[in-house]
Amino acid sequence: MAAAPVWSVDPRTGKQREQVAVEATAQEVDATVRAAHAARASLADRTVRAAFLRGAADQLEAAKDHLVEVADAETALGPVRLSGELARTCYQLRAFADIVDEGAFLDVVINHPDDTATPPIPDLRRYKVPLGVVAVYSASNFPFAFSVPGGDTASALAAGCPVVVKAHPDHPGLSELVAKVVRRAAAEQGIPDGVLGLVHGFEAGVELVGHPLVSAAGFTGSVRGGRALFDAAAARPVPIPFHGELGSLNPVVITEAAAAERAEAIGTGLAGSMTLGVGQFCVKPGLVLVPSGSAGDGLLKSLTDAVSNTDSGVLLDHRMRDNFLAGVTERAQLPDVDSPVTPGAGGEHTVSPGFLTVPAEKLTAEGSYDLLLEECFGPVTVVARYDDDTQANAVLSRLPGNLTATVHLSAQEAAGEGRGAEILAELTPLAGRVLVNAWPTGVAVAAAQHHGGPYPATTSTSTSVGGTAIERWLRPVAYQNTPEALLPPELRDDNPLGLPRRYDGQLER
Repeated sequence: MAAAPVWSVDPRTGKQREQVAVEATAQEVDATVRAAHAARASLADRTVRAAFLRGAADQLEAAKDHLVEVADAETALGPVRLSGELARTCYQLRAFADIVDEGAFLDVVINHPDDTATPPIPDLRRYKVPLGVVAVYSASNFPFAFSVPGGDTASALAAGCPVVVKAHPDHPGLSELVAKVVRRAAAEQGIPDGVLGLVHGFEAGVELVGHPLVSAAGFTGSVRGGRALFDAAAARPVPIPFHGELGSLNPVVITEAAAAERAEAIGTGLAGSMTLGVGQFCVKPGLVLVPSGSAGDGLLKSLTDAVSNTDSGVLLDHRMRDNFLAGVTERAQLPDVDSPVTPGAGGEHTVSPGFLTVPAEKLTAEGSYDLLLEECFGPVTVVARYDDDTQANAVLSRLPGNLTATVHLSAQEAAGEGRGAEILAELTPLAGRVLVNAWPTGVAVAAAQHHGGPYPATTSTSTSVGGTAIERWLRPVAYQNTPEALLPPELRDDNPLGLPRRYDGQLER
């Protein structure tokens, strides 16, 4: 594998800015993974681990101005958006530090012997331990929150797992800078630099998922790239868990009553959601079922006005721009597909938002219209006009797994009258997060959050956002009939670490 220079590129012009690194060779990937493996013991102390996570948040905040400047130069996402994303990232790091301090994620369960049970129960003590080195594949559209310091990295470090990040080529300079900042926080706690490795290059990413010392992987990106890595992880002599977020259409159902009640508000809200971040959010609504008739017509008028008044924007790189232009052109050329606002090129380096409409009947059977049921990355959505509930349900039945599914109901339907509950039941099998009278763009970092869904939204049932994301990087182990002196402190009767646990069937806190 020959080393090649890695350039920072300005998406506003498509020009190279500066060389920031070189692609990692197979030997360099091996050395990086081995350094991470050697750093495992430095994360064993939960107090040190939590302090490291909080220190990383502090260091990132201290370097905010420079980080946002570099991020904007490489992504064109804008200082306001990037500042908010960095704040979210720091909040997430501190939230995982709190989880580490609490210790409930260890799931400590202790059963003392019980000869009266059938069969008899021996002395059993169970908790969770870190898997080992985690490979993290950065996302293009969230240079902070789903990249070097993002949720996969934060949750893995919180679990006690060193991380090796495969940097995304759309922000290599920022990746290098952020890694240095996080390593500075590690050094403050006596943790070696190897706890957070960073490699560049396509071949390095392939080498990483196959390395025998890598124990799990987290990925956010395309279906094609994620599936290739998922298959590679499964084909290893020792397969490893691969938690991938691959793609999502994020369907929306608008009931006739909702459209009649607040057509303007729904149309405006949809426009804002589908164009947010130039349509580069993984939870962008990409298919919207709107009723035929006057109520739906009013909604489309509102959507048309709002999208027409939305400025053109820059996508993350020119490859994505080319794919967007090709994708919307191919979709718009299908028979009976109209473009009330035509998406396309807004300038030499920008794209303009738009939306397509199609009779829902065209989507109820396999054929060339299946293209409209695939994600198109960028500021576009497909509005399918349905004649009745049966037609809408037929479209929903053909959809793959999604991160989100949304329904907009009237006030009466939301109060329990009509088909509200029935529609929720139809949407629940499709997605990991179901929304009512809201828009999916915006993924709160919260204990109850679930950012995942049936394949191809994700390759596992886990979440990559929220406190339970830590569970991806842990495995349970039980000790049987083990003398107290030999037990890990987490499993001793006197509970020297003060952990929440289930002790002989009783929950203790």
